[in-house]
Amino acid sequence: MKKIMARLIKNRLTQILTYSMGILLTNIASSHAAVVPPGTQLAEKQEIVRNNGTFPASLDVHKVESDTEFNIIHDFFDGLVYIDQKGEIKPKLAASWETNDNQNWIFNLRKGAKWSDGSPITAHDVVFSWQRLLDPTVGSPYGNYLVTASVVNADGLLKGTEKPEKLGIKALDGFTLEVKLEKPVGDFLQMLAHPVMVPISEKAVKKYGDKWIQVGNFVGSGAFKLSEWVVNEKVVGVRNFHYWDDKNTIINKVTFLSLVSDKADLNRYLAGEIDITLTIPLDSFASLKKKSPEQVNVSPRIGTYFYEFNTEKPPFNDVRIRQALSLALDRDVIANKVLGQGQKPAYTLLPPDIGGFDFQQPDFAAWTQEQRIEKAKALLNEAGFNQNNPLKFDLLYNTSEVHKKLAITVSSMWKKNLGVDATLQNQEWKVMLDNKYQGKFDVARYGWIGDYNSPISFFNIFMTGNTQNSSLYANKTFDTLVIKAGKTNSKDYYQQALDIFTHDSPVIPVYYYVNAKMIKPYIGGIYVDPKGYIFTKDIYVIKH
Repeated sequence: MKKIMARLIKNRLTQILTYSMGILLTNIASSHAAVVPPGTQLAEKQEIVRNNGTFPASLDVHKVESDTEFNIIHDFFDGLVYIDQKGEIKPKLAASWETNDNQNWIFNLRKGAKWSDGSPITAHDVVFSWQRLLDPTVGSPYGNYLVTASVVNADGLLKGTEKPEKLGIKALDGFTLEVKLEKPVGDFLQMLAHPVMVPISEKAVKKYGDKWIQVGNFVGSGAFKLSEWVVNEKVVGVRNFHYWDDKNTIINKVTFLSLVSDKADLNRYLAGEIDITLTIPLDSFASLKKKSPEQVNVSPRIGTYFYEFNTEKPPFNDVRIRQALSLALDRDVIANKVLGQGQKPAYTLLPPDIGGFDFQQPDFAAWTQEQRIEKAKALLNEAGFNQNNPLKFDLLYNTSEVHKKLAITVSSMWKKNLGVDATLQNQEWKVMLDNKYQGKFDVARYGWIGDYNSPISFFNIFMTGNTQNSSLYANKTFDTLVIKAGKTNSKDYYQQALDIFTHDSPVIPVYYYVNAKMIKPYIGGIYVDPKGYIFTKDIYVIKH
């Protein structure tokens, strides 16, 4: 992961220096394509099946927030830019861009790019999309994203105090965008590569309303378009022949299955019904790695698995209880024995080397587990909970064998180490999200994959009032430090913010993610990026 992160940072700094000099990035040949080595024989049938786990809550870009949806959105929509395998920003719908100060930008859209219905993709669609992302009546979980990017008047639009036309984005003509930020933002292009920033068709949304994502109404901009939507079973995409780079696409059909069972995922993979699994069952990993090492694909991922507290709901408004429950978890056992696929124990929210920084760990990270448990007992007792008055609460997790196994593990640790009774609650993904944002939970399983390679991407979701801050955590000093860190990219400000967050413990970091998948040897062009995405457009099926 260190090499990947260092490369991303090096490339980002190079980009910032280049842009600040006012150099125009011209349209270049796309390296975002299926590249077949000479002499490779392709299969006659270019179709693949991927397991996507939980069924997506929606394909409306502005109403989703997780990889469950983003995995598909990456195939069905294009953004203005993308990050290639070297960590470099490259053109997509934006053919070129320029800036003199990282604050005022001009983007020139790719002429000839079309929506899947054959109509042109214009600068007006991009303006519409950014305005809709911030529309408080839409209620996007990512509504704060353009506020974080410092787009002029984004905050006012999100709060409903500014009109859409006041947003700092303007279509100068059909293919030219002007973007104004409130301050220079070195990460701006990285932020544009996130799937929530893909444009959507203004015409389709205005014609069909919320039903624009249904089969028959759907309009996308990616290499594939929606052809089937079978609830709790599958989402199917077929090749979009209107796609601007269709000549570099080989796959004709991609099926995203909805198998929440890791074992069912593996069984169907072994039976030849799935080409790429979502993950690898924990109890099968070692044997598969021994028997079929060429099919086991494990890579670093910029993300943290955690348990989130409802910090406004007693007794979790007491920091001592949150700290006690955090200290009582043996993260080494969880990462190395329960999981054992390369995951690392997490004592802070921030993954290793995020943004190129090496942050200091909290003192308790170096303690023995016995020392942590002793401190946890003392904290819980101070808060009024003991054998005579045991702490009881519900632990919520979404349907998944891994989440269930981990919930059983942590609840057992709490029971054994502290005498705490955690009742497990299992809900489907969409139901859990709804309840989480309505505050109908005590402690909930969650996690975060960095939207881009910066500590800000993790801190922002816990800022006071952020649309994704379902823990309802609020600390003005933390907010101030994050804002300062965002302006200066200062390690000191980041560290101070991290120390406050770790002390306040609105979440319990458990482990840092890896990507672990089974991939058939006849699937060529595979690259799993640090955020865990695989672009179907880049791959092909080898004759077998």
